[in-house]
Amino acid sequence: MEKCSKENIIQRLKKIEGQVKGVQRMIGEEKRCTDILIQIAAIRAAVNKVGVIVLENHTRECLKTAIQENKEDDVIEELIHIMAKFTS
Repeated sequence: MEKCSKENIIQRLKKIEGQVKGVQRMIGEEKRCTDILIQIAAIRAAVNKVGVIVLENHTRECLKTAIQENKEDDVIEELIHIMAKFTS
């Protein structure tokens, strides 16, 4: 996976925002349902990618800090909890 800067993540979110607005226009213009569904799938994939990037960055930083503070078990439990929410 890739480590992204805050600016990169914000740029990705702005692109997603544009995609959502595009779907709103498509619905307003009564475009084909299949075209709308394809765009919704693209939005979902983009949101999931941002989530993975944020989770990866969070994991790297938290584990690094936890190892330095000898709190690995606490962080592992937190990550398990986060992963359960993220994947459901």
